[in-house]
Amino acid sequence: MDATADVEVQLEQGDVALTARDRTLLQAVAAHGSLNAAADALNRSYAHAQRRIVELEDAFGPLVDRSRGGSGGGGSELTTAAEQLLARFQRLQAEFDGVATAAETVLQGTVVDRDGELATVETPPGTVRAIVDTEAGPGDAVEVGIRADTVTLNAPHEAPEPAGTSARNQFAGTVERIDEGTAIALVALAVDPDTTLSALVTDTSLEKLDITTGAELVASFKATATVGVIPAIEQPGSDDSP
Repeated sequence: MDATADVEVQLEQGDVALTARDRTLLQAVAAHGSLNAAADALNRSYAHAQRRIVELEDAFGPLVDRSRGGSGGGGSELTTAAEQLLARFQRLQAEFDGVATAAETVLQGTVVDRDGELATVETPPGTVRAIVDTEAGPGDAVEVGIRADTVTLNAPHEAPEPAGTSARNQFAGTVERIDEGTAIALVALAVDPDTTLSALVTDTSLEKLDITTGAELVASFKATATVGVIPAIEQPGSDDSP
């Protein structure tokens, strides 16, 4: 089982998924008035673009109205169904972006070593590799932020070996809570008695991968997507106390 939070937003219908690349193609057809012109504008193969439209239409229904001949040489425009599909995609993207921005796990830790911009930080759940403020050296306290959309979830027996992946950090844990939205689910994984790590997945992936409360999972996240900063120091009198 592999649930990647850093996934591309997509709308699925059967075995076909409409992606951001497909959205760009449909928008280009609407803007340029033909599939040929859209492919040229995007520097894509016309034959490939045409095959992709056919694949999408087999799954989602008619998306492009095509006309041939005439003084203008024919052209294409999006169907009402295509416009509605793009609107659905935009709502999904907005929800994903909103949740991803808000959902971040912050771990308190201490730098134990560093190699250039990357540092090793000891935190309550375990050791984390992260990009850390260059002013922080061994012994300094930092706050490590892990965005939910950068976390990948795996079943324990399918978790990648740290040496074989760029996801350098791994924590095992138990699913404590699942908050399902319209199309996005936020999974809270208890990786320590006092720490939960948030991961973002689509509702479709949640169902396909059978992620349920109490499930044992392994969370992985890349060192290069993890940021550590020196905590802000509260200035005396900042609370306006007399």
